[in-house]
Amino acid sequence: MLLSIVIGATVAVLTYKLARLIIEGGQFRKGTRCDGKVILITGANTGIGKETARELLKRGGKVYIACRSLERGNEARSDIIAQTGLADIHVRELDLASLESVRKFAKGFLEEESRLDILINNAGVMACPKALTKDGFEQQLGVNHLGHFLLTNLLLDRLKASAPSRIVNLSSLAHKYGKINRKDLNSEHSYNQVTAYCQSKLANVMFTRELAKRLQGTGVTAYSVHPGTVDTELPRHMGSLFFLFDHKLVKPLLRVAFKTPLSGAQTTLYTALDEDLAEESGKYYADCREQKLSKYARNDELSAWLWDESVRMTKLSG
Repeated sequence: MLLSIVIGATVAVLTYKLARLIIEGGQFRKGTRCDGKVILITGANTGIGKETARELLKRGGKVYIACRSLERGNEARSDIIAQTGLADIHVRELDLASLESVRKFAKGFLEEESRLDILINNAGVMACPKALTKDGFEQQLGVNHLGHFLLTNLLLDRLKASAPSRIVNLSSLAHKYGKINRKDLNSEHSYNQVTAYCQSKLANVMFTRELAKRLQGTGVTAYSVHPGTVDTELPRHMGSLFFLFDHKLVKPLLRVAFKTPLSGAQTTLYTALDEDLAEESGKYYADCREQKLSKYARNDELSAWLWDESVRMTKLSG
């Protein structure tokens, strides 16, 4: 009887560990350094972004974390310094829901830093109830796509001057369920919080592909990333859709099935650092491997249209 219990318990433990290995997914195991490189990460005060910042700091980078809340950003900075013993990490204010804030941040950063080697557009919101940014954009489109579109373009000359350099855009598997609504891109006539999220994540992928085309020959490469299903604050609005997400008994079970933030950061680290990707650009990755995009996401004409519309909406040329 005792032997059966021991065997059963052992099998259960091994099964759990195997399941966790599968859930955690691909890992970037190379010791690639980034000494002397200047790295900018948006939304890095928590979750995947915070883990990315910590790892890149440990690998020798000078890391900037750009957050809407300076208080939360500085708390994250203090945590990272305490854990690593390294202090070359800096917090700057950036609200991606405000084009004025994006322009102010970019101006300040360019005055402060003579180079930018890696830009990681990590910040995002997910499945939010209908809300508008300060410029009147649907929040998910505005924060996930338009804010990062403007920020990236304002920093492009510095990235080119620092080449070889990289841009990593965090997207999601959800982009495969997205459509770019040409007639109602800003969700002014109808709104569904999941549909709008999927559209914004598709926009991240299409932006990356179009950006890569425009950057050919500059030494700047761009990648889009699906981090996986990760235990972060990002799905905090999902309880308004599926009440079980907020149930006190369900939340711990969901965490068991999700990646840790550190595992969620692995594909970001892979695309930011791996030398094998130096000649690649415009592709989409998950679990540290290239993934196939949907046919819709590969629509070059629509990607060009989205770029032009994003220029108009952000007043980039003005």
